[in-house]
Amino acid sequence: MDTYIFNIHDVVLLMTMTVCVLLALFQWALPVTTKHLASTLLISFLLITSAQSMCILVLWNDAVHIGTFFDSHIVPYLLFFAVLAKGPILFFYVLSLTQHSFSLKRKYLAHLAPIAAAWLCLAFFSIDSDDIRWRSATATATSQQIVNYLWHTSKIMPFIYGIAAVYIISRYYSKLKEQYSSIPASEPSWLSILTISFTFSWAFSIFVHISAQFLPPKLSDWLGISENYFIFILINGLFTYSLAYAHSVQTTKPAETIKVPIDDRPDESAIQKVKSGMADQKLFLEQNLNIEEFSTRIDLPVRDVSGVINKHFGTNFFEFMNSYRVNEAKRLLADPSLKDMTILDILLQAGFNSKSAFHRFFKRLVGMSPSEYRKQATQDSKAS
Repeated sequence: MDTYIFNIHDVVLLMTMTVCVLLALFQWALPVTTKHLASTLLISFLLITSAQSMCILVLWNDAVHIGTFFDSHIVPYLLFFAVLAKGPILFFYVLSLTQHSFSLKRKYLAHLAPIAAAWLCLAFFSIDSDDIRWRSATATATSQQIVNYLWHTSKIMPFIYGIAAVYIISRYYSKLKEQYSSIPASEPSWLSILTISFTFSWAFSIFVHISAQFLPPKLSDWLGISENYFIFILINGLFTYSLAYAHSVQTTKPAETIKVPIDDRPDESAIQKVKSGMADQKLFLEQNLNIEEFSTRIDLPVRDVSGVINKHFGTNFFEFMNSYRVNEAKRLLADPSLKDMTILDILLQAGFNSKSAFHRFFKRLVGMSPSEYRKQATQDSKAS
């Protein structure tokens, strides 16, 4: 009994397969939310990751067999489908979470072109599992070149989509600041961390693929295996994020909604309405206020509100609101009658809903921490 079917690395692949399927089933069983498309894409990503792990296990563990025909002829098609589909699915998952009313359109079928090209190559050159793992005794020079092309493509394409997803998130941050006065730090930061991590893992896969030509086989194998561990961790993180935050991520409206022509200058009446909303109505005290709600409260179109804030005040909605909140916090901190209020009470009363955002803005605009400002204001009050 000294022969083992699975080593620890194979066990990680088995665990990834199992966990992905179970998490997909769990996600499917959850009540339907407003982000139904995001849930469907997440399930697809989990199942594709499971399929990829299964294919890797069948290809590189000679003791694992599903069926002769399946192992030899179906696994290559399933493998390249999985590795070429995971990038687009992650990309569309990010879009579905961050963009308002996002939906899949027929034109997006173009993203399946690399998969179709890979399948045509497999079929036309009769490439099987032995060919793609370079174990075929009858492989021709042409078929080997095609296999190399397929492996190169399967490594590069997910990374390209990962970079695109990271770019979408960076634009998402900018648009949030145009449309919301408060941004819960945990939501977009978690999405950023996971997307960047998957992109990094795909970049690492490219590195392993290239370095295999120069590094000793054992070191190359070890690097390739380590990627499986990383993916297992990321899959669990992705699912945890989807449960904890995905349902409440703030979405952005299309840019055209708040676009302001370059030549337009806000008129004085629009400027006064914005100022009145802040000085008289004190709308900045309302947490999670967005630009549409603000425009409704001051009876001014979103387009004009955005124009006043961007062109007259030279900032965005997020910064504009929080500058008023910082001034309100300064007033509260300097009031001797409110000395028993905690910093947390003050930041909430000033309109902030995030402690980290409050401290960051306060220190940037005032030059010191809230507690230091309160201490200095108290000393100045006693001196006078």
